Amino acid sequence: MAKRKRKRNVLNIPPSDPPVRPGMIGLSRQVPASIPKPPYAETGDPGPSISSLVRTPAELDAMRRAGAIAAEVLIHAGKFVEPGITTDKIDEIVHNETIRRGAYPSPLNYRGFRKSVCTSVNEVICHGIPDSRPLADGDIINIDVTVFYDGVHGDNSCTFLVGDVDEHSRKLVAETYVSMMEGIKTVRPGSKVHDIGRAIERHARKHNLGVVREFIGHGVGTEFHSDLQIPHYYDPRAKTVLEEGMTFTVEPMLTLGDPSLYLWEDEWTALTQDGRRSAQFEHTLVVTDSGFELLTVASDGTTAAELYAPVPEAAG
Repeated sequence: MAKRKRKRNVLNIPPSDPPVRPGMIGLSRQVPASIPKPPYAETGDPGPSISSLVRTPAELDAMRRAGAIAAEVLIHAGKFVEPGITTDKIDEIVHNETIRRGAYPSPLNYRGFRKSVCTSVNEVICHGIPDSRPLADGDIINIDVTVFYDGVHGDNSCTFLVGDVDEHSRKLVAETYVSMMEGIKTVRPGSKVHDIGRAIERHARKHNLGVVREFIGHGVGTEFHSDLQIPHYYDPRAKTVLEEGMTFTVEPMLTLGDPSLYLWEDEWTALTQDGRRSAQFEHTLVVTDSGFELLTVASDGTTAAELYAPVPEAAG
């Protein structure tokens, strides 16, 4: 993952008050033996990436099914986002709905991650571990749902508003979604990976938002993370030419302030150094013969962002 940082406060907005603090983390949830599991489910070690970057037709059919489940689980979780619910309860809801659909929650024991979903609140950029902290009126929360089904993964996330949210945070959430879609719209056979990041960064700069560089999009399919890397900023070295059948995520993380970050002692939870808020959206997609197809879409054609986030109508 890229390590280059840009230290600058892009907006004069105070940090979240009170700041997010670690809560109590409960036990990992159990998955029935009848549900097929990814190779790392027992050991926590996914091993080296050996997957092709291009999916077969059969794998793509499976990814459409896995993507629909991931999208529908995320939509289901969104129904419960309100002041007072704990992020651990959201983990329970996501876990149970994933199991009900015959899928495995991909984050569970991936490199030792203890929970079934990532919940990132306010200044938490990503990989927040669900715990005992209740959501408060005015929070924002990214819920990142990935499921393993029929031998492949479907990965998506949405940033939700909790109660009455301030205008700066609403704009951050809305423009983060738009930046994701601007990047996705560049995807077609023959385009390059850096076209995605250039479009995202251009939109973020237009709205004076920071772009997190340490975490990037990735190839996804039979593996949770394959070798294909998708920066959300312009990197001229990202010259990989997109081919029909490639599957990957686009998942920009934008900030109201300096995007520099630090990790909690759990070595997962990433937060902005200046305490200002961050938002993220994510889709899994495939390169088609004429452009792209979103794979993390519910069976009825909807997405969590369209239902719950302050998304400009023209952005979809």
